[in-house]
Parts: sequence; C-alpha cells; structure tokens
Amino acid sequence: MDRRRFCKTTLAASIAATYPLIGGCSKEAPVASKADTSIAAVSLDGAQIELKKAAINELGEALRGTVLLSGDPGYDSARKVWNGMHDKRPALIARVASAEDVSTAVQFAHGNNLLLAVRGGGHSWPGKSVCDRGLMIDLSALTKVSVDSGQKRAVAGGGALLNGLDTACLEQGLVTTAGVVSHTGIGGFTLGGGYGRLNRKYGLAVDNLLGATIVTADGEVRHVSAEEEADLFWAIRGGGGNFGVVTDFEFQLHPFNRNVLSGMIVWPLAQANDVLGFYADWHQDISDDLYVGPALVTLPDGTGVVAAEVVYAGDPVAGEKELAAFRAVGKPIEDGISMQDYMVMQTQEDATFAHGIRSYAKNGMVQEFTHDFATALIDAYINDPRIMCFTHTGGGAVNRVTESATAFPHRNAQTMIGFAGGWTDPAADEEAIASVRQWFSAAEPFIGGYYDNIEFDRSKSTGNYGPAYERLARIKGQYDPDNLFRLNSNIKPA
Repeated sequence: MDRRRFCKTTLAASIAATYPLIGGCSKEAPVASKADTSIAAVSLDGAQIELKKAAINELGEALRGTVLLSGDPGYDSARKVWNGMHDKRPALIARVASAEDVSTAVQFAHGNNLLLAVRGGGHSWPGKSVCDRGLMIDLSALTKVSVDSGQKRAVAGGGALLNGLDTACLEQGLVTTAGVVSHTGIGGFTLGGGYGRLNRKYGLAVDNLLGATIVTADGEVRHVSAEEEADLFWAIRGGGGNFGVVTDFEFQLHPFNRNVLSGMIVWPLAQANDVLGFYADWHQDISDDLYVGPALVTLPDGTGVVAAEVVYAGDPVAGEKELAAFRAVGKPIEDGISMQDYMVMQTQEDATFAHGIRSYAKNGMVQEFTHDFATALIDAYINDPRIMCFTHTGGGAVNRVTESATAFPHRNAQTMIGFAGGWTDPAADEEAIASVRQWFSAAEPFIGGYYDNIEFDRSKSTGNYGPAYERLARIKGQYDPDNLFRLNSNIKPA
C-alpha cells in the first residue's frame, strides 16, 4: 500500500486532523539582561519573597548558560511547555549549559527557599515543568546523544527528546525502549517508568537505564548506577523527578532492524465488542516480540472507531502468522500493517499531541484486560472527536522484572489505560475535562494505581507505590529533606 495514501486514511491521520497541528515552540536566541531591581518571587511553601538584584546578577554571572527574566528575548518561548493549558511565568529561568550550571541553579533555589521547576522536554501533562514566580531550570540545551555501538550503550542529555534518542540509535542498528510521541523529553519519560512500543521485548525505559548523572538538592553532581549510590539509582527508576535533576542518562541498547512489521488496524465502532472481546483472550498468549495497543476514538466526521497499533519486533514471517487471527476479526475499515521504518510508528502521533494543544488526561493501571473491562469501556464511549481512550500494553519483559527491583510499582499490570482530550479553545476546557473524567469513571472499578507520567490530577504518590513507598520516602529524606523537588507526583521526605 502507498504509505502516503495510508497516512491520509488511517487513524493516525484522522486523529491528527482532530487536533489542529500547532507549530512547535520555536526557541528564540536567548539574550539575558541583568536585573536592575529586586524581583518578587514565591517560596517553597507559597510565601511571598524577594530576590535581591545582586543575587540574581551573581547567578547569571556564575552560569555558562543564561538567566532569563520577564521581558528578555527568549523568556516567553522558554516558559512555554507542550500543554497549552499552562501559561505560567517564572520569576527567572536558568537555561543551563552543563551539570555544573544545574548545580549552581539548584543551590540558588535551595539557598533562597525558592519554588523550583525543572523543564526537560516540557511534556508534563499537568504542567509541572514550569511554575509561577519561582525558578525554572531549563535543560533544553542538553540534547546531545552519543552512541557506543561496540558497548551497545547510549548517553543522552537531560534535555534530549525521544526522537533524538531513537534517531541516533537506529543509525547504528540499535534501539532502546522509547515512548510514543517523539517530541517528548527523555527525562520525565524515563524517570516515571517509560512505556513504549518495544517494552514487551526489551522492558521499560527504567529497565534499560544503566546509570545517570544527577544533581541533588545539596547541589552535588553525582553519578549513580547499580554500583554507585545504588539506593538513589533504584529510586530514580520509577520515582519521577523527586530526587534531583538528571543531566545525563545512560541506556542499554539492543540490535534492531528498523524495517519492522507494523501499522494500524481500524474497525467500525460497531465491531468493538468483537475486536476487544477477541483481544481480551488472544493477547494473554502473544509473544514478547508483539506489541498491540487498542484504542477507542472518534474521527473528525463523528465516526467512532476501534483501532489497534501494532509493532512486531522480530522475524516478520513469524509476525504475519502470529497476527493472522487478530487481523481476521470482523471487517476492518483498513488494515495498514506492512513492513515499514520503525520511525513511521514512532512519529505518527506527534501531530495528534502537537505543541500548544490544550490537553487533559486521566489514567490507571489494569491488572487484567478482561471481557468485562472491554465492555465497560465500550458502553461508556463518548462520541466526541476531542477525546479518546488509549492503552499502553505491558506484560512480557515488563513483568519479568520483580516489583522490588526498581521503584516502578506496577509490574503485574497488563495494561495502562489512558483517557485524554485535545482542543484549542479555552472555552471548551470545562466541558472537555468533564467528558474525560466521565469516561474514566467507567474504568475505575478495574483500576489499581496509576502511571505518574500521564496523570493530571493526583499530586501525591503515597498510595501508588505500595510497599516501596517507605523506602522511597527514606531516600527522599536523605537526598532532599526539604522537598525542594516537589513539583511532581510528590514523595514526602521521611
């Protein structure tokens, strides 16, 4: 099938049309100016504080990077994050150029008891990578990705995007698990766990993390791994941004042929019971090579569809055989599975989740994708092109890692279910958010815990980590006793 025709007619293109493509956040060349007066700011506990002119200018002089103040060229583009619902104005932005810059900025925030946000790719759904009247550390200059093909390892900067990681690795015939929207930042994606289309074969991103450089709340630049500060290394693999600012990630890579059997299958919504009912039984026994992620979506013309994205990361002949029964269910509107470059799948949702859309999401972890669960999703379906139900499929290599091996707490969940909306008109916020919540409520009886990277509302992780929470709180107390890193799904220091 002609790929351009396929992209125009399948779910990926239809969803992209649903959410108008808004240009990415272009970065103006930052030109810092010195503060000519003190600046009003906010402390960690929300109190009004004043940052002295001399202290601000001293910070600017100490950085290789740039300090941006309101009104400076580059300030407005630097404060913009992916989700257009968040329009916040930091008191100052430290656009850092190195781990040492990060250390200087962290010490400035700590010493001034200043609210702190950390921006990697800026994809935090609830907007926690930016703050009002605090300090935002902007990692967007730390994008370098280096691949050692002999050692099968990659080192990626804390501001790198998933596209940069995928591209650099695939050029060497290698890959690691990366997420499903290529302009997502590596940092938040990895620290929260890291689901992707290869996680059934290679595990989550945290399972492929070999080491990291992290700046902790005391300003120390630390290298962590299984051999170095192992407790902290354990905590950052699933504990989110609670423990510091990661400036470098080191990943395990795997040999990979980028030309893979992959694509989308789309059925009319009327066949959803047949499709998801079959999937509920069939997916229990699929191989680790196979990733299938079902979704329920309304196309721009109001047509409801059930769809599944597929990646088979193995011998395509075996893949065709394994997929045959699933492809034979019902009468698809289109079956777009073919041999194609892996990056077709890795970038197909970039327009759907374009920079600047207003977006809200809820999610939960599902132990078992059953017939009853499928029925609940279908019965609650809302015919609205602005919202969708999607899944990230676990199992395979994900649940062969013990629950205590990393801080990621949901090894035994077969599926992460998400409900998300995207729109451009602020007047639609209330209605669209209510619709997402309504659909999510139908899934709640089947849910235990949630995936931090996507959750919008819940800001405390107490009940989400189960028996691991006590250990996380202890490590948090050791490395961040004042809870400087609190703009996240927060773990209170013990």
